[in-house]
Amino acid sequence: MRAIRAVSTALLGAATLALAAPVAAAADGAPAPNPNAAGARAPGDFVVSPSLVSPGGRVTLTAPGCRSTAMASAGIFDTVTIAPGSSATATVDADARRGAVYTVAFNCTGGITDTVNLTISGTTATPTTSSTILTTPRGVQGGLGGSVRGVDTVALAAGAGLVLAAATGTVYVVRRRALADRGRRH
Repeated sequence: MRAIRAVSTALLGAATLALAAPVAAAADGAPAPNPNAAGARAPGDFVVSPSLVSPGGRVTLTAPGCRSTAMASAGIFDTVTIAPGSSATATVDADARRGAVYTVAFNCTGGITDTVNLTISGTTATPTTSSTILTTPRGVQGGLGGSVRGVDTVALAAGAGLVLAAATGTVYVVRRRALADRGRRH
């Protein structure tokens, strides 16, 4: 019976510590769980980069608002398929009209559609190193885990307070039960 009490107390302390960890780790710039929060991506969010390109140049198309495959099409390049969570590159036709604004139509598999404007510049395309070399994906960029900005004393104090409260509660419950057990034996 005593082992069950000790285990349940230890589990309660571990649960309290686990619940305190997100508060201590919260920092400015963490992803917003609310999709309506400022800066959060929403369905229909489509990007054409750069938005000003020369005839014969390349554009990168992304559809972060799509949870499934997306298609992008315009009259100046072939239809492009964009996999979820990635981007695709399209080459603008060399005979695209200079100074014209073309509409790039995006269509997600789930039925979400939107358009983005693409402007053709008045100069000829000159290939650059960045436009002719395709780089492979580098994977997740994890960052430095808060070591750049320094110590956030408020978050550190809140986390330390929660850990101290959990430890104090655990000691109190264990000592109280130990005293109660001693009183029953005599």
